Amino acid sequence: MKQEPAAQNSPPASPPSSQPLSEGDDPQALWIFGYGSLVWRPDFAYSDSRVGFVRGYSRRFWQGDTFHRGSDKMPGRVVTLLEDREGCTWGVAYQVQGEQVSEALKYLNVREAVLGGYDTKEVTFYPQDTPDQPLKALAYVATPQNPGYLGPAPEEAIATQILACRGFSGHNLEYLLRLADFMQLCGPQAQDEHLAAIVDAVGTMLPCFCPTEQALALV
Repeated sequence: MKQEPAAQNSPPASPPSSQPLSEGDDPQALWIFGYGSLVWRPDFAYSDSRVGFVRGYSRRFWQGDTFHRGSDKMPGRVVTLLEDREGCTWGVAYQVQGEQVSEALKYLNVREAVLGGYDTKEVTFYPQDTPDQPLKALAYVATPQNPGYLGPAPEEAIATQILACRGFSGHNLEYLLRLADFMQLCGPQAQDEHLAAIVDAVGTMLPCFCPTEQALALV
C-alpha cells in the first residue's frame, strides 16, 4: 500500500463533536469507519472500501465484551476510540449507498450498539491513497458511560484477559491477532503502540507465540 508520511505528520485535527446517525435518516450515501473487527469482517453489503486513518483519536482495548469475544462471567477486551489530539488510528472506511444504508445501520445497531454498547460519532477519515481528500464517516465508539466499559489496565493484564476469553464470534486472541495483521498490511507508517504492547505481552506469556496464520488457526 502507498505510504503517505506527510499526511500523518501534519498537525492532527480536533476531534469532531458527536453526531449520531440512525437508520431512519436514510442518506443517499454514507461512509462507515471500522477500526476493530470491522476491518476484516464487516458482514454488510457495501459499494466501496478504503484503508486510511482518523486523526485526534487513539485505539484502546478498554471496552468489555460479554457476547462476541467473552461472556458474562469472563468479559473479553475489544477496542474503542479515545479522544487524543496527538492520536492517529488506522482502519477501513466502507461506503454504503441506497438500500445498503438502512441495511448496514440496522445490522450495526445490533452488532455494535445493542450487543457491544457502542454509540455513534462522526469522524474525519483520510484515505491512504488520497489523504488530501478527507471524508466524513460514521464510527462506533464505546464511552465510559456504557455498562461494559472496563477502562485502562496494564498491557500485561489486558493480555491475560484476552488469552482467557472466548465468545460467540470466537476467541479474544483471534481478535487481537487479526487486528495486528491488519496493521502490518498498512505499512510502517501505521503505528499503534498500545496494540503492539499487548501483542508483545502475549508473546511473553506464550514463548512459542508468533502472530501468523498458524497462530490464528489455533484459536
